[in-house]
Amino acid sequence: MKLILVIAIALIALKWLGQIILNQLNRKNILAHADEIPAAFSEVMDKPTYSKSVAYSLAKSGLSKIELTWDALILALALSCSFFPSLLEQFSKHLGSGVWSMAAFLLAGGMLLSIPSLPLDWYSQFVLEEKFGFNKTTPCVWFMDRVKGLTLAVLLGLPLLALILWLAKAAGSHWWVWAWAFVTGFQLLMMVLAPMVILPLFNKFTPLPEGSLRERLLELGRKTGFVSSSILVMDGSKRSSHSNAFFTGFGRFRRIVLFDTLIEQLSEPELEAVLAHEVGHYKKRHILKMLVWSTLGSLVAFYGVAWLAGQEEFYRAFGFAPGNFAPALLLFALLSGVVTFWLTPLGNRMSRKHEYQADAYACMTVRGPSALIGALRKLNEKNLSNLTPHPIYSSFYYSHPTLLEREDALKNLPAAL
Repeated sequence: MKLILVIAIALIALKWLGQIILNQLNRKNILAHADEIPAAFSEVMDKPTYSKSVAYSLAKSGLSKIELTWDALILALALSCSFFPSLLEQFSKHLGSGVWSMAAFLLAGGMLLSIPSLPLDWYSQFVLEEKFGFNKTTPCVWFMDRVKGLTLAVLLGLPLLALILWLAKAAGSHWWVWAWAFVTGFQLLMMVLAPMVILPLFNKFTPLPEGSLRERLLELGRKTGFVSSSILVMDGSKRSSHSNAFFTGFGRFRRIVLFDTLIEQLSEPELEAVLAHEVGHYKKRHILKMLVWSTLGSLVAFYGVAWLAGQEEFYRAFGFAPGNFAPALLLFALLSGVVTFWLTPLGNRMSRKHEYQADAYACMTVRGPSALIGALRKLNEKNLSNLTPHPIYSSFYYSHPTLLEREDALKNLPAAL
């Protein structure tokens, strides 16, 4: 076995081991607080609900270990048994080696690799989520979601991949800069089109009805200078009783979206506080900052692909003949996660900082922390959130601070807010 392949398998195993250790640390922390509700959360959940949240967290932890192990084994097996070189040979034989054929190879490789995980996805939705009362999805909706996702991948992903492959051939040694520019432009375009064209394929969006809630939220927008083209309600209950709120697009295309489940679970002052938090992200330019961070990351990624494309031994280690750019793109996509996983806490640290800032903005806007604290407590209760995650696990998997961390920060804000 080639040394580079051995290193790749070792990195996959190392990531898997790290994830399993983190999972086990979190599981032990949950069990350590399983018998009694920690005093800090006595006002958040009653004893039966807390016991149910512990059981839910433990069930997800157990399934996660199976998923992590299964995914790592599938990837390691696919890389070591010449699955992808054989797939490339079939595409080249029947469709040629043009950019469209190679784009189809890349798309097919990713899709085929995801098939073994479908039974676990099904189990998660229709057994685990069903057991704890969250699943609202029917088998038909679940199946159609994947058909729609596959269709979108072909319609949008295939031309984009073909463009990248063409640039790699036609744009010279700095093709990766051009590819990065086109991909960034595509992402910005999707930020505008997705809310209007793609999201409605999966969910129904209706204007928030006239009434006190709509007037309250519109007044919040006027007061904060947050202009939105509309306030929409999404039928999140079609799939799950989990809840959320977000806004999409930018400029005059911006839309506020509330899950119908969120409206059912929170009072009007609490919904106003949640929306004020989302407005805080906008006012503090968090979306722009994360977009810049993401585009810089993709620039580094494209440079990495370009560098790998020039390493003949890298190709041979995985059974590919040098000279075809598509395998380099595929292998980078499959293996980059074994490195970037260890950098996750850095991104989460930035995200958490943004959450604290948005919370502070919401507190200032709605004149006090009580409404937002009430909303956070209800959301953690209704979603059976893990109230006692291990700190190290949290640093890797939580982009938001924990409930206790957010409450402490809100309660310690200057009284002038």
